[in-house]
Amino acid sequence: MPDTETLLEAGWREARHAVNGVSLHVVEAGRAGDPVVVLLHGFPEFWWAWRHQITPLAEAGYHVVVPDLRGYNTSDAPQAVGAYHLDTLAADVVALADAFGAERIHLVGHDWGAVIGWWVAARHPQRLGRVVLMDGPHPDTWAGQALTHPTQALRSTYVALFQLPWLPEAALSGFDFAGLRGMMARSARAGTFEPGALDRYAEAWAHPGSLTAMLNYYRALRHRPRSTRPARIAPPTLILWGADDAFLEPHVAEAALALCDRGKLEFVPDASHWLHLEQPARIHARIRDWLGAED
Repeated sequence: MPDTETLLEAGWREARHAVNGVSLHVVEAGRAGDPVVVLLHGFPEFWWAWRHQITPLAEAGYHVVVPDLRGYNTSDAPQAVGAYHLDTLAADVVALADAFGAERIHLVGHDWGAVIGWWVAARHPQRLGRVVLMDGPHPDTWAGQALTHPTQALRSTYVALFQLPWLPEAALSGFDFAGLRGMMARSARAGTFEPGALDRYAEAWAHPGSLTAMLNYYRALRHRPRSTRPARIAPPTLILWGADDAFLEPHVAEAALALCDRGKLEFVPDASHWLHLEQPARIHARIRDWLGAED
């Protein structure tokens, strides 16, 4: 497991919170009483994904709350696929807001964190202020975009692979997680991951039960009932999308934007799927400006 203390910067704090039947490890910064912004990481990261955004957002006047999602790093990792249904993942976020006494929160998500963010916005809009979602599809449009765009289907073949039992775990964990390390490095721009960063991720992946739990996010998708009408998004939502995302094509973002009542889409040039790591100053500025805007 990563030694959390070696990852914490000045002013960052860590704790555990019991929410929705699991215990989540949470890092926070900023002052209690300031507006709460929750940052949700994606696959296969953990809370440290937001290392470049935590302090700037706290200095901008936000109480920043950064959980390890269920199944990740030192948060509880139930092994049943059913523990990772989208409704459950969204309920974790709402329960976390309750744990911090926040009637409404701002929400920022990347990759799977964005997928969860879409669902929180669809199912619990009254609990959200403003939303920023990065490189993660709206759950009700993802499958349709793959079915109607063959090149996106090819980019999404890993999702089908992840449905298999035990084989993905074996393929990704072998040789000190060479598969996961390679996936992250190949899909990012040169220099995205500082020396030792992928070792930090590998330490988190090695936590007992974590890799299966992380894959169960994808496995739970096949049990999700088909929506007769895609869920619309009421909160003001900024979509940030790496122009060079290797996993998700631009039309995936455009389909999500079409479901937003008050949405804005920005493609970030010279950025891959890992735009929050590659262009941290730019991403922080857009998050700060969007969260601070008047409704």
